[in-house]
Amino acid sequence: MAAVTVELRSTDGTEAAMGWAGAHTLVVDRAEGKAGGRGLGFNGAELLGLTIGGCFCNDLRYVAHDMGIALDAISATVTIELSGDPIIATGASMRVACTTSDGSDPAAVIERARAISMAANSLPRGIPVSVEIA
Repeated sequence: MAAVTVELRSTDGTEAAMGWAGAHTLVVDRAEGKAGGRGLGFNGAELLGLTIGGCFCNDLRYVAHDMGIALDAISATVTIELSGDPIIATGASMRVACTTSDGSDPAAVIERARAISMAANSLPRGIPVSVEIA
């Protein structure tokens, strides 16, 4: 079984956190004025949307490569629906467009990516999340 581990640590002088995996980093924060947030980075809902959309964009490339199809432009817009107290994500929708280098219809690439996308297929099935005190 494969596993991926990311790390997050508070950032001195702010109430934000720096997250990293390997050599890649990003900043996690709350919106300006929300619980000490300064808007220095992405909030959880934004990260969830980026997870869904970013994973799908990568999957489009994987699928196109496997199918021998060259993709030009890709665009994905993800909307995360939130509600409740505590607030939870109640749904996500994604609008995807891409073009092929030869002008062919990319529908088969998009459909195959939908079938294999890790994030888009994991979330509806639900995954357990454990929290341990270190």
